[in-house]
Amino acid sequence: MAEILSSPCSDGPVGTVWLVGAGPGDPDLLTLRAARLLGEAELIVHDGLVAAEILALASPYAEMISVAKARSRHSMPQEEINTLLVREALAGRDVVRLKGGDPFIFGRGGEEVEACRAAGVPVEVVPGISAAVGCAAEAGLPLTHRGLSSAVTFVAGQCKGLTDQNWAGLAGRDRTLVIYMGVATAADIAEKLMADGITP
Repeated sequence: MAEILSSPCSDGPVGTVWLVGAGPGDPDLLTLRAARLLGEAELIVHDGLVAAEILALASPYAEMISVAKARSRHSMPQEEINTLLVREALAGRDVVRLKGGDPFIFGRGGEEVEACRAAGVPVEVVPGISAAVGCAAEAGLPLTHRGLSSAVTFVAGQCKGLTDQNWAGLAGRDRTLVIYMGVATAADIAEKLMADGITP
């Protein structure tokens, strides 16, 4: 980060980094601000999960950089993404960092905000519809329901210390548990839930 701050590019006007949530994939579910920023951005740094229909809303003059990630394989490490955002903004470019779902729900948006603020780069967040909310709406299943569920917990299925979680506390009575990125660990999670007394 020190190398970025000492760059001669940082002497001119500084651009803004926009962390934009692309939602679950349907362009109709983007916020108006997200759609406007996509059409105006000079540079769009996007995740691999962002739908092609949403990327098509970008200006034909925008530069597109994919930083697609898959389980156990990153085309660009998070630290390099942070560096890219800061470097381009210090060079005077407005950057849209386009993320699937919402930037602040398992999107590592907090790390990117911290990197920008540490470098003196203006950064703003445009929320998106997260997978939990989008899937619940599509299925017609409310995450909260009077008399049935008064609390919702989001948990990452790939988090460290997964087996040490208090699953009874996370998915207890009158609570809804939403597990992100849990396909590979679904069997282990189900076993731990039942071991902690949660009825299938």
